[in-house]
Amino acid sequence: MAQSLSADKRERQNIVRSLHNRLNRNVLKKELKAFDKALKDSPAQAPQALSKVFSALDIAVRKRAIPKGRADRKKARLALALQKITKKAG
Repeated sequence: MAQSLSADKRERQNIVRSLHNRLNRNVLKKELKAFDKALKDSPAQAPQALSKVFSALDIAVRKRAIPKGRADRKKARLALALQKITKKAG
């Protein structure tokens, strides 16, 4: 338990922020799974799914749920994966 009012407030803020971060990361994971499924099942739908993943990554960075470098790295790797699949299919 907190020993002062400011420590008590900080504890409440940390709880709320961790909930928000968890929500943002869960949305991001959901979009990543949808992209992986689209990549395997229907490569024609993958670019739309990639767009949604990019948007979710940008939102997570803006909300400070994940670092910008991690989002940039994921974007590059996902775009490369899509490029490889489209090369094989086309």
